[in-house]
Formats: sequence, C-alpha cells, structure tokens
Amino acid sequence: MSAPTVTREQAIRNARAVFDRARARRDADRAAGRLAPEIELILRRLERQQRAQQSPAGHRAAA
Repeated sequence: MSAPTVTREQAIRNARAVFDRARARRDADRAAGRLAPEIELILRRLERQQRAQQSPAGHRAAA
C-alpha cells in the first residue's frame, strides 16, 4: 500500500500559504505595537538593507 503523495506544486502552495499567514500575523502585531523592541529593530534593519539592494545606487555598488 502506498501513502498518498503531495505534488511539488501543492507543497509549494501549502508552504506559501503558511508563510503568508505568519507574515500577516507579524504585520498585525507590529501595527498594534505588540512586537518586542529588539524584534522591531531587526525588522527595520532588514527593511533598510532591502531598500538599499533595490535602489539603483545599490545595484551599481554591488557591480
């Protein structure tokens, strides 16, 4: 007897759905001010890094 299998595409959809729900919870907690200050600092640092990577100057600096 073989166990039912999940296709790769379905596994990716499931993982994205879980990730999206976690991100939504984090965003709601952040908007309500329920995140710990150290977590808020980490998120701000990551956002700054992402903006720097997306800016044209960031692309030229990396090249």
